[in-house]
Amino acid sequence: MTPLLIGAVGLGALFALILAQVPIGFAMMIVGVAGVALQSSWAPALTLLANEPAGVLSNVDLATVPLFLLMGTFATIAGFSTDIYNAVAALLGHRRGGLAYATIGGCAAFGVVCGSSTATAATFARVALPEMLKRGYSPAFSTGTIAAGGTLKSLIPPSIVMILYCIVAKTFIFDLFLAAIVPALMAIALNLLAIALIVRFRPEVAPVLQRVPWTERRQALRKAAPVLILIVGVFGGLYSGVFTVNEAASVAAVLSFLFALVRGRLTWKNLVEGLRESASATAMLYVILIGAFIFSYFITLARIPEALVAAIGQLPLAPLAIVFVLLAGYLVLGAVFDEISAMLITLPFVLPVIVKLGYDPVWWGIINVVVIELGMIIPPIGIIVFILHGLAPQISLRTIYRGVVPFILADLVLLALLTLFPEISLALPRALK
Repeated sequence: MTPLLIGAVGLGALFALILAQVPIGFAMMIVGVAGVALQSSWAPALTLLANEPAGVLSNVDLATVPLFLLMGTFATIAGFSTDIYNAVAALLGHRRGGLAYATIGGCAAFGVVCGSSTATAATFARVALPEMLKRGYSPAFSTGTIAAGGTLKSLIPPSIVMILYCIVAKTFIFDLFLAAIVPALMAIALNLLAIALIVRFRPEVAPVLQRVPWTERRQALRKAAPVLILIVGVFGGLYSGVFTVNEAASVAAVLSFLFALVRGRLTWKNLVEGLRESASATAMLYVILIGAFIFSYFITLARIPEALVAAIGQLPLAPLAIVFVLLAGYLVLGAVFDEISAMLITLPFVLPVIVKLGYDPVWWGIINVVVIELGMIIPPIGIIVFILHGLAPQISLRTIYRGVVPFILADLVLLALLTLFPEISLALPRALK
């Protein structure tokens, strides 16, 4: 068998293992080791099981993952999500769709201090959904707004997805964080625009509520002030150059822990539970990354990236058309597989194509994140949709999917703009170099 044929068989075997419910990290390890053994021998193939885990576990940049996850855990224990939502709702709740605006704004702000999109969505499903339903908001509109707010986290630094992309693509995490600022603001603006259009053409989905007195508004803003301190202290230091990414992650974890402690909300029970959940999520991500590096070694040895670059180079298509074909493939793949897994599986052979076409890896990282955002709410998988249905089983999946349609369209507009105009993402990192 030629290396290219072994690579093709390996890809087929990988998808077969994933469909057979083998965890993605272990599936990539199995295929990677077996593929390398077929091209050389079992001795060098088995050394990958020692070398790659050692490389991943000693990667300093990857240490930010558990730290940012801990920050999110302690921020949740401290009650920041409730404080943020109440503050924004007090300011905007009297407008038509005000609680929906508050949900998007709250998710965006909480996303800065939370390490996970699914955690953000689950948290606001508990905080915002009961309030919206109690005040007569449509179930579809309410759940659609929360799902859209949850996906924003992927594009708001610090993003675990961005960190994973940078580790595999070997790009600077700080560059990707900078590149995400303008697209994140655009994503928030497009989601707010989607809400404005929905409530304009279907006002019955969002009744107008009474204006909150200024005394209550000030009280809500005072309770949310510690969140602003955390955001400004940590990420102001990061973007001003005072902290490195690792130092910012450490400071963020410690500050959120102290806020939870000072507020009297930190107990032994939720501390142990939070540490357990963070450790579990970190271990899962480490296993996936180890598998991705072993699989990437196999893919490179099989010369699949070279063959793919050569094949695409012969296509009678412009580079931009090839990018749109790849994006369509990602959306289809994301409807079947977990989006982060799809990114890590495809990155070893898609990234060389993107670079060969003349595009920047940092820009492609932002595009990948937006595609992952879409995959979290696009049927039939839509992990955030399933989480919302699990937390609110009285609302059907069909109703939730109906509610997310306007926000899917908003994300598609964002994806198109970022693809057509790469400078939207790249202008800020280049200006600050």
